[in-house]
Amino acid sequence: MRDVAEAAGVSLATVSRVVNQLGGITPETRRRVQQAIEELGLPGPRPRGGTPKPVEGAVYVRCPYVLTDYFGLIVSSIAETLDRHGRQVVLNAGEAVANDPVLQSLPSQRSIGGAILILPPEPSEDLVRLSSRRFPFVVVDPRTALPRDIPSVSAAHHAGARQLTTYLTGLGHTRIGVIAGPREWLAADARLSGHAAALADVGILLDPSLVRHDEPTTAHGYRAAGELLDLSPRPTALVAFNDKAAVGALRAASERGLSVPADVSIAGFDDLDLARSTTPQLTTVRQPLQEMGRMAVSLLIRLLEHHALEALHIELATELVVRGSTGPVAGFGS
Repeated sequence: MRDVAEAAGVSLATVSRVVNQLGGITPETRRRVQQAIEELGLPGPRPRGGTPKPVEGAVYVRCPYVLTDYFGLIVSSIAETLDRHGRQVVLNAGEAVANDPVLQSLPSQRSIGGAILILPPEPSEDLVRLSSRRFPFVVVDPRTALPRDIPSVSAAHHAGARQLTTYLTGLGHTRIGVIAGPREWLAADARLSGHAAALADVGILLDPSLVRHDEPTTAHGYRAAGELLDLSPRPTALVAFNDKAAVGALRAASERGLSVPADVSIAGFDDLDLARSTTPQLTTVRQPLQEMGRMAVSLLIRLLEHHALEALHIELATELVVRGSTGPVAGFGS
């Protein structure tokens, strides 16, 4: 409404009266406001009385990353669920589109009814601006904190990391190295917070020297694990906030002649197929990736059908999956 008021040269109150089909507005002023609404690509004034019709159109799914097993599972579940609702999908995916300024043009595309944005790289200000234009969208696994009125779906990152670290401290591990994600990622912050909370439960403060922030890849996990394993004294366990980083840690341990889990326990996060392909298989925290996609569609369909949302920020439960890559500290319990 502020954008319309500025474009038409009128007050917010005047825009409100036009949008809500109220009187007391001259025909010329009404025409200027309606023209500004059209030029900005916003929905026009809603007829008074009656129930608004559901928004039609395809759903724009933006995932500016390579569709590997992680993102591929989310996108596939979104596409399958939208198909059941009779909605077409317009897919915007791949690293090449990461910097495309697509959000600002979405409301003006008449063939697009709404959007699902997966780990959007855009700053939160861009998402707030899109929301202010009354364009329906849902964020999956937000990178940064979002205002309350922007719907989002994510895993319970804090709870998942806390459960994993509680399991490790129960095996006698008190010096635990962490291969965290990028500092600016909301998920990485939440997981590190959960890890610190579990340490605090047994009277241990988080040691910043045992934390490495890096990209969630095998190569970066290998490098970060190498730095941690070369510390003296060496950590007895490594927690990677990504299965790929954990695989890199397994390699770093092997090159140093360390046995997993006898010399060092290693755990991941996500429970990708990769976690069951290593030797030993990875202990990890399972994220409900497909359910995240399905829940995002459920929220969006409710928005498109003009239903009120009881919960706007939904966290889905994670699950600790214990496999062979973790074990007790040598001599623990003897």
